[in-house]
Amino acid sequence: MKHLTHLNYINVVAKIGSIRQAAEQLNITSTALNRRILALEDELGHPIFERLPQGVRLNVAGELLIQHIRASMADLSKVTSQIADLSGVRRGHVTIAGGGEIIGTFLPSLIASYRRSHDGVSFEILRRAADECLSALQDFTCDIGIVFGPVAPSDYQILATIELDVQAMFHHSHPLASKAEIRLADCLDYPVTLPTDNSGLRDILHHAQAKRGLKLPHIISSDSYEFMSHYCLHENAITFCLPLQEGGARPLDRELATRPFVKRDRMTGLLHIVQAKGRVLPVAAAKFAEEIVQYLSHSFPDDIT
Repeated sequence: MKHLTHLNYINVVAKIGSIRQAAEQLNITSTALNRRILALEDELGHPIFERLPQGVRLNVAGELLIQHIRASMADLSKVTSQIADLSGVRRGHVTIAGGGEIIGTFLPSLIASYRRSHDGVSFEILRRAADECLSALQDFTCDIGIVFGPVAPSDYQILATIELDVQAMFHHSHPLASKAEIRLADCLDYPVTLPTDNSGLRDILHHAQAKRGLKLPHIISSDSYEFMSHYCLHENAITFCLPLQEGGARPLDRELATRPFVKRDRMTGLLHIVQAKGRVLPVAAAKFAEEIVQYLSHSFPDDIT
């Protein structure tokens, strides 16, 4: 499998875009790494990187090669996991990509619970916008995608879909905390923080404002949901979230409150658990995908398909 180690060097350089920085991560000298790249290019009879003033970038030949490399690494991970399963010891590495509105909610407790039974499994969690998440599935950068937004079932294998209602979040002393449900118009009297434009949640909020002829007093955009929720501790502001905490809709912080919207102002989106179509996941990833689906089925039995 030594050849796969060398191919992984190419994968790391492609991801980082710098031979020097990749060499530091791989703990080899940049000269040695560059020599291996040149040797591979000589063997292929074609360069795979464009040399730029500030780094390197895959050319067309390199893009073809990187797909082969990532597919080979994914296949090896699957076989290694299956072999480990034969001995009754589940090992492996699971990579999950999801939006910022998702990855900090139920995943930490679910991963911790899984690792209590399978402590040989490691995880990598990537924060990605919906389109980036789907691209990561296609190029084998991740095993499982959690996407809040549209997914074409013809291009991806959807393991589960759940309908979620957007909720408002604010400090527990906020004037709106006295209400059991709120109107979207209630938010017009307070500063609002919104997710960045490449978010499925932002798209839903845009559509809801346009439909009702409203414009929320938007003061801050961020791709950090932790930042937006904790900003509400320092100003009488409102942000928005999904009811994904373990046990259902629960605030991310003891000092924060969440409230649903009234039925006529309900804002709903679809959350998809996705994998690449036609790909057989490594055992560890497949089993954890089952854990996610079971968690969502238990937490939202009336909303999952």
